[in-house]
Amino acid sequence: MDPSKYVRYTQEQVEALERVYAECPKPSSLRRQQLIRDCPILSNIEPKQIKVWFQNRRCREKQRKESCRLQTVNRKLNAMNKLLMEENDRLQKQVSQLVYENGFMRTQLHTVSVTTTTDTSCDSVVMSGQQQHQQQQQNPTSLHPLRDDHSPAGLLAIAEETLAEFLGKATGTAVDWVQMIGMKPGPDSIGIVAVSRNCSGVAARACGLVSLEPTKVAEILKDRISWFRDCRSLDVVSAIPAGNGGTIELVYMQIYAPTTLASARDFWTLRYTTNLDDGSLMICERSLASSTGGPTAPPASCFVRTEMLPSGYLIRPCEGGGSIIHIVDHIDFDSCSVPEVLRPLYESSKILAQKMTMAALRHIRQIAQETNGEIQYSGGRQPAVLRSLSQRLCRGFNDAVNGFVDDGWSIMGSDGVEDVTIAVNSSPSKFTGSQYNNLSMLSTYGGVLCARASMLLQNVPPALLVRFLREHRSEWADYGVDVYCADSLKASPYAVPCAKTGGFPSSQVILPLAQTVENEESLEVVRLEGHAFSPEDIALSRDMYLLQLCSGIDETTSGATCAQLVFAPIDESFGDDAPLLPSGFRVIPLEPKSDGGPTANRTLDLASALEVGHGGARSSGEADVANQNVRSVLTIAFQFTFENHYRDSVVAMARQYVRSIVGSVQRVAMAISPSPLHSSHLVPKSLPGSPEAVTLARWICRSFSVHTGGELLQPDSPAGDAVLKQLWHHTDAIMCCSVKMNASAVFTFANQAGLDMLETTLVALQDIMLEKILDEAGRKILLSEFSKIMHQGFAYLPAGVCVSSMGRPVSYDQAIAWKVLNDEDSNHCLAFMFMNWSFV
Repeated sequence: MDPSKYVRYTQEQVEALERVYAECPKPSSLRRQQLIRDCPILSNIEPKQIKVWFQNRRCREKQRKESCRLQTVNRKLNAMNKLLMEENDRLQKQVSQLVYENGFMRTQLHTVSVTTTTDTSCDSVVMSGQQQHQQQQQNPTSLHPLRDDHSPAGLLAIAEETLAEFLGKATGTAVDWVQMIGMKPGPDSIGIVAVSRNCSGVAARACGLVSLEPTKVAEILKDRISWFRDCRSLDVVSAIPAGNGGTIELVYMQIYAPTTLASARDFWTLRYTTNLDDGSLMICERSLASSTGGPTAPPASCFVRTEMLPSGYLIRPCEGGGSIIHIVDHIDFDSCSVPEVLRPLYESSKILAQKMTMAALRHIRQIAQETNGEIQYSGGRQPAVLRSLSQRLCRGFNDAVNGFVDDGWSIMGSDGVEDVTIAVNSSPSKFTGSQYNNLSMLSTYGGVLCARASMLLQNVPPALLVRFLREHRSEWADYGVDVYCADSLKASPYAVPCAKTGGFPSSQVILPLAQTVENEESLEVVRLEGHAFSPEDIALSRDMYLLQLCSGIDETTSGATCAQLVFAPIDESFGDDAPLLPSGFRVIPLEPKSDGGPTANRTLDLASALEVGHGGARSSGEADVANQNVRSVLTIAFQFTFENHYRDSVVAMARQYVRSIVGSVQRVAMAISPSPLHSSHLVPKSLPGSPEAVTLARWICRSFSVHTGGELLQPDSPAGDAVLKQLWHHTDAIMCCSVKMNASAVFTFANQAGLDMLETTLVALQDIMLEKILDEAGRKILLSEFSKIMHQGFAYLPAGVCVSSMGRPVSYDQAIAWKVLNDEDSNHCLAFMFMNWSFV
């Protein structure tokens, strides 16, 4: 047979080849020869033709998958186009309404100007017309008060009015919506998100696509406690059937307070679920008064009654499968009931959008992608299990922050200083819940205590602070307290009533478990590696494990406003129902983030703390007004178990520990607070015990020129601060470490690119050892070239791979190492420059 000619296969031959393809799509040459020997029907086919068949088969499979992918994208784009066209129609209606209002006001003003009336009457005419129009716009049914009727017919009338008002907000102009900055509509984005302007309460609106059927979406959304992390409880008190297969439900819901400085909220609402004529599903909800079937009793203890204005979900089927979702959340949080400094938490529609509206849409997208197998999880655990662990961490932390009396929490007396509050819970329900299945713990433990504190921060981006706390645990944590918490949960005989001050130094390794669709939240396991300094410490120096949930640290995430770090000690077995006692940090901004401001692209920490000149004095009047008075509230809550006879000791330890954390966080916050100055005279701060930054920069550049004969910076670079500024902003990663080539060789300086490459800060840089960032090949090359560096003064290192402080591999094309000499020509340190580096 001529191998150059086309081969026509019989049906039996194709079936035999398909069976092999199903097992091995890319068989080796030996496998193809064995196939010919084992299958007589293929004996007349040349091996080369068999190879060509498998190549064509793989190509057809790839084309089929690509065709399916493009069809899916096309369906999404068609649905998104339909959504955008509807949004455009809504905006056109809004423009028309604004034009009408403008004409109406002009007419009123003209009428007033030509009439001979008094000023008071003029004002009354204008204001009465404007107020009447605004009243009709914001509350179309205000002229028709809710019926004072507890009958099903009366509740149905309320439900129909709620439905009409919700549709006006979801698809019309009942609320003045403003597009949320940073939200880019598209088939793979979170959706179209808008926030309210000039309306009572706060409101948020979102539209998006998900690949789930409407009934499944409705089932998920109604289970608010599964996706709304601030929802403490939701009870359906009663339900009555309505027309068109609909249901009217009376719902009581409680939500947590975000910080210890405010009270929790509760709602009594009517929820109406019905089908529309076009096949859409509708779920709308509003608060009830006592005259319309609502509660007659005042709010529960520790709660403030809150009003939900008509809100809900419009779920429309999409051609080709999936759903288009419209979500509206409209709430009046009664902000007057909280301290004035915290009112922005309850008056910000952006925070509402992040916590409720976008959370619902993201949760549905998460489940849709998990159902379709588009998300890979590590650790061998099901997605539902990982979501449950995340939920338990959040709920446990919220319980600790709020400390509800009906959960068994009681406040202990202070020691004279009100900065840290101690709450104790001796209720068995804390141990016999779903996460505490070991009843023997009841005879061992006296209960759980929580040390919590809240503080206001000035000009500290939440993402920046939480990112630093996550990456540099040793800056604020006590390893001895970690040992105590882990041992007390396992009822270990080695548990101690009070940890040693300072503990043992430890390093952490972060092992990712799962990440949500938008990367706004990550679940991970943290291994704390303990080290002993003496033989008697060996028993306590062991690895510890934490289950950790981190959210809001990615500054590029759309709509991110709140950041938190929550963790709980676990053992190595880490069962799905392992006991969890969460602690952690939550940072919420009190003012909206400045869009496009100078801190928008800052992802690293202490390297951004810049000052002016040698003394660091900031000139008055040069502050950036946009970054002034940007405040946030930080909430800290740490939980500990205790035995009855050690209660006082654990209370004292917990109070002292949280106070030390508060002090550490304050120092970190001051360091990472971005300077309001953005002039060309900025220089990095000098590290304690190091020469002036300008002096060190001059030594680095001069030594490079002496040893290599080349210029590190521009040949015509002026002296003084300009040298440091050019070195700081050099595109290649430049860093210095001590001259000793042993385990104690640590970094002492790095420019901005070097800090980016190491994923660290100027302060935390001193904890990073040289040998930790180099792989085995890099260490061998550096050791072999070390003598050359010391004698010749420099050496070129080949391309390789190193590791950042967060364990991410970094590749570089070439590196140069050279000795840095001081003014007396003595060895001061070693400098490295990694060129063309990038994360692998």
